[in-house]
Amino acid sequence: MNQAGADNVDGAAAPIAAPAARTAVEIFSTCPESSRVAPELYRQQVIDVARWSDAAGCRGILVYSDNSLFDPWLLSELIIENTSALCPLVAVQPIYMHPYTVAKMVATFAQLYRRRIYLNMIAGGFKNDLTALNDSTPHDERYDRLVEYTLIIKRLLAGETVTFEGKFYRVDKLKLSPALSPDMFPGVFISGSSDAGMAAARAIGCTAIKYPRPPCEEDSVLACGTECGVRVGVIAREREDDAWAFAYREFPEDRKGQLTRQLAAKVSDSLWHRQLAELEKASDRSPYWLVPFQNYKTMCPYLVGSYETVAAEIARYLASGYTTFILDIPRGADELNHSRIAFDRALRPLA
Repeated sequence: MNQAGADNVDGAAAPIAAPAARTAVEIFSTCPESSRVAPELYRQQVIDVARWSDAAGCRGILVYSDNSLFDPWLLSELIIENTSALCPLVAVQPIYMHPYTVAKMVATFAQLYRRRIYLNMIAGGFKNDLTALNDSTPHDERYDRLVEYTLIIKRLLAGETVTFEGKFYRVDKLKLSPALSPDMFPGVFISGSSDAGMAAARAIGCTAIKYPRPPCEEDSVLACGTECGVRVGVIAREREDDAWAFAYREFPEDRKGQLTRQLAAKVSDSLWHRQLAELEKASDRSPYWLVPFQNYKTMCPYLVGSYETVAAEIARYLASGYTTFILDIPRGADELNHSRIAFDRALRPLA
């Protein structure tokens, strides 16, 4: 959803213009994870989710990357070939490929498909994954490395001949071919949940993405020196009871999932993971809902309730300065339409 769509569950998305004085609000969905879907069904599920997201007017779709998942660049090609405007938001981990290769991939997609790529720059990951790849770089230094990595990519894509000598990377008179058209320059995101991540976002000049606390507890990011966004799921309906009935059905309590979440917390040094894990369980009807995260069904909190309730929560994030929203994996095409209505109502007072 680019800003938001029309207030009509059944109609096609009709993006609305953001207020003239405000940065446009961009909304992304998320691609299913290959580790959670049978291999013979996965390709079609990716296509379905991509088409739902495209039809709902989403700006793009997050494509995960870690040692257990399919290659995000190949999935991005599948997404582009089955949609008309959706932009892959590709997770990029420095230990997987050289910065020149990332720049080359972005430029190649632009040449072949005239489609913009977004980059989700990843500093860390699961400890076991990093150990298997012989990466023992401390948490904050991984962000220092990511700054060097991303600046090389951005300079190559800007058409520079790059000579760079840093702590982690060195290149000499490196130039990208084919060149990238300026209108295809990628959006760049990075985790901003830690101080190191936020500092890196400012150094790179990119969008810092957070796994948010409840809106009433979020500090303003209007003066933080960079664009900011949140990763959050949405379940919204006209009636509050209908939203919660769907939420409880889709995300029932799961003791095995809770134990898996506890184990995952032990093998991750991500600050956001610890922050969410440490939040107290809210009341059953709080619109900020952590049960899917606590049961290891998602990696983000959810906003649940009527369109008006969810819209009010979204509006609080907007008022705090967040302009990008990355939604969870959609459970169906209708879910994106319901989410679209909540965003439309949140943005309406700003028009």
